[in-house]
Amino acid sequence: MNALWTWLFDPANWGGAGGIWQRIGEHLIYSGVTVLIASLVAIPLGLWIGHTGKGRLLVVNLVNGIRALPTLGLLFIAVLLLGPRLSGDLAFLLPAIFVLVVLAIPPILAGTYSGVDEVDPSARDAATGMGMTPGQVLRDVEIPCALPLIFSGIRSATLQVIATATIAAWVSLGGLGRFLNDGQASQDYGQMAGGALLVAVLAVLVDLVLAGLQRLLVSPGLSAPRQTRRRRRGEADAAPSAGAAGAAGSGSADARSVSVDAAEPSST
Repeated sequence: MNALWTWLFDPANWGGAGGIWQRIGEHLIYSGVTVLIASLVAIPLGLWIGHTGKGRLLVVNLVNGIRALPTLGLLFIAVLLLGPRLSGDLAFLLPAIFVLVVLAIPPILAGTYSGVDEVDPSARDAATGMGMTPGQVLRDVEIPCALPLIFSGIRSATLQVIATATIAAWVSLGGLGRFLNDGQASQDYGQMAGGALLVAVLAVLVDLVLAGLQRLLVSPGLSAPRQTRRRRRGEADAAPSAGAAGAAGSGSADARSVSVDAAEPSST
């Protein structure tokens, strides 16, 4: 712990080439580009699968299959296959981004598909009854209702990418993984622990930013827990029944009152 705090609070480790701020910036660039590419691939595919109901087995098999792949081994294979065909830093950067994109696609795809698939069918029927086209139903009904789970998939993918982007250092790239790799090579365990701590803190901060963005873009009613929404729908469905039961009970009471009055003898 002493070595960790000594390395972390040393001003010389924060500035200049190869400093902490530079490595954080590189790590954010790798992660941001990865999540952006993965979202451009997974969100349209997830919307199409959830809207049409086709390819559901693709989601399950793809998600389970990709998650079982060893990330570091896949990185080395990508470098061996793509590296000779590229030049300069691209020979290592593109394979690393490719591997991270493969890692980020499953949670975004699963979240998008699940969000559209769980939209209340009555909302779709109402939109169709109003004359909306399938494209309008997807744009104006399904996507807004699916936003909580879409954001959940993006946040999950972002956390995984930030944690795994450290593998870029194993193919001579930058990022916070350099502290882990270089610290291990020089047996500087304070540097290794500091790099790991920085990765964890960065992941938490980015997740908080995404949570704030989700709060701004998603309707508060949709952000409520699923059990709460179901309970509200159940109470709304039960309200008419309760009203009808109350009316029936009132009618029965009035009928009993009339029958009692009719049974009493007249004073005249």
